[in-house]
Amino acid sequence: MKVALVCDWLTTVGGAESVLLAFHEMYPDAPIYTSKYNKKGIDWFLDADVRTGWLQVFPTCLRRFISPLRQRYFSHLDLTEYDLVISVTGAEAKSVKAKKHICYCHVPTQYYWGMYDDYLKNPGFGILNPLARLGLKLFVKPLRKKDYAAAQRPDMFVTISTYAQDQIKKYYKRESKVVFPPVDVEKFSTELKKLSTSREIKSTKSQADCCNNYITTSRQVNWKRLDLCVKAAIKTGVNLTLIGDGPEHNKLVKMSNGNSNIKFLPTMSQKKLCKYLAEADGFLFPSLEPFGLAPIEAMTCGTPVIAFGKGGALDYIQPGKNGEFFESQSVNSLAEAIEKFDPNKFNPNVVKNTTLEFDKKEFVKKMRLLIKQELAEKNE
Repeated sequence: MKVALVCDWLTTVGGAESVLLAFHEMYPDAPIYTSKYNKKGIDWFLDADVRTGWLQVFPTCLRRFISPLRQRYFSHLDLTEYDLVISVTGAEAKSVKAKKHICYCHVPTQYYWGMYDDYLKNPGFGILNPLARLGLKLFVKPLRKKDYAAAQRPDMFVTISTYAQDQIKKYYKRESKVVFPPVDVEKFSTELKKLSTSREIKSTKSQADCCNNYITTSRQVNWKRLDLCVKAAIKTGVNLTLIGDGPEHNKLVKMSNGNSNIKFLPTMSQKKLCKYLAEADGFLFPSLEPFGLAPIEAMTCGTPVIAFGKGGALDYIQPGKNGEFFESQSVNSLAEAIEKFDPNKFNPNVVKNTTLEFDKKEFVKKMRLLIKQELAEKNE
């Protein structure tokens, strides 16, 4: 069977790229079509046949400006020579022409639909925000129309959570099946076994030392709401480590105002990350996301999560068992949750066991079954 993979762009490491990597491992000979590829930003696909088009000439920093151009690029990309096309997308890649197309959709294009108002408030373009707002207001209606039309092209939608499933139904009028995105639980478990001292440190902490060391790992962009973590840490006085980078990094550093209890670290290897996650008392997850791989990684290391009580987190946070929710995206709500949080009531092994259904092997097994069923229906 001749298979092709498609994604919106390949410029950084993130959740969408983890899903694409799983599909690449399932179909290693399948070429990957994308609008922009930056090997320096992501080195996961050096063994893959990555194919770009005319959008490759644009600098990576302009990616967020050229959504209409991506619509045009992908809608004219003819992949009908392949028996099966699998797109991994949260934006424009779903609009390719294909004979048989399974779309693994994270969520309807957020800057046109579910998060449109948030993008208007803060488009994330710095001094160019007024221009971005004007452009979005002027062109959102025709862009929505094209995005909706593109969403009618795939033969089948698969998505990452019940929240995303509801969004696809609401905005695209399409049914979808939920297959949780893959987390390399086995790799994290292997690293965790090497960190027995970390677990001993955590288990022998005094009550006074507990509930004081928090962590969050994320791309530092405005809609992740990491500002809530920084401000809540200042308000409560707990120690906070932020791991990652992004356009909001300098703003977050400035916001921390030199507080010694707040530490910033760059993106790191899985081995190092596992150590930091395992030693933390809790993981902070303040954003509204269709899913969120980072909290699953934290729980795989036995660390409970304090999550905003909406979005994909509702599918995996079990209050009192592997984490707790806070009610509103505000500093006071998160600070109150931190002050009430008691890490001693969470058993690290129980927390870890709640992540088994998200293992990459489960993802591959479920996707192979869905693909087989979809192809069988076509041949009937």
